[in-house]
Amino acid sequence: MKLFIFIFGWVCFGLGVIGAFLPIIPTTPFILLAAFMFSKSSPRFHQWLMGLPLAGAAVRDWQENRVIRPKAKVLCAAMILFSQFILWNTLQGLLAVKIVITLILTSVGFFVVTRKNSSK
Repeated sequence: MKLFIFIFGWVCFGLGVIGAFLPIIPTTPFILLAAFMFSKSSPRFHQWLMGLPLAGAAVRDWQENRVIRPKAKVLCAAMILFSQFILWNTLQGLLAVKIVITLILTSVGFFVVTRKNSSK
């Protein structure tokens, strides 16, 4: 079971990295999920993820206090709006896909924006 959780952690981490470059995939939820999976399967990789310069502090904020920095919330909301713009203005047809992706992105955005703020 730990192997499955570990592999799923890497899948989430990979999707988070892809999301940093591809506006249609949210980065933060996947990185947080990867941190959770690593905390259950591999303390070594959990510590590695917590020590990353770009993600470590945000993951620590979330794991220790369940807070998201205001700057991260603004960036998340902006990227979701940008993703929605691209989605609805570039994909022709595929209305069902557009609706599903819109619902997912809106749900992620709502979740992030409604979390408590950190003081940093």
